[in-house]
Amino acid sequence: MRTGKKAVRQSVSLPSNVAAQVRSLAKTRRLSANRMLVELIENGMEAEKRKQREFFDLAERFRNATDPEEAKRLGDQMGRMVFGD
Repeated sequence: MRTGKKAVRQSVSLPSNVAAQVRSLAKTRRLSANRMLVELIENGMEAEKRKQREFFDLAERFRNATDPEEAKRLGDQMGRMVFGD
């Protein structure tokens, strides 16, 4: 947990295979399962923010593109980000 932040108790149900992976990761890193969950959630939230920033940067480049080929390439790349490969 980040320092200076009040902890909030939150109950979460995990599929058994995910819970086993969390326990395994925690054991490997010598952390509690709770601390491991906090780190995984924080990392996932950062990854989502990073992905969102990349998408908006790409959208800005797409809007500013003057070359039709570049615009198509950027549009295709945006489509892959939204809809997958």
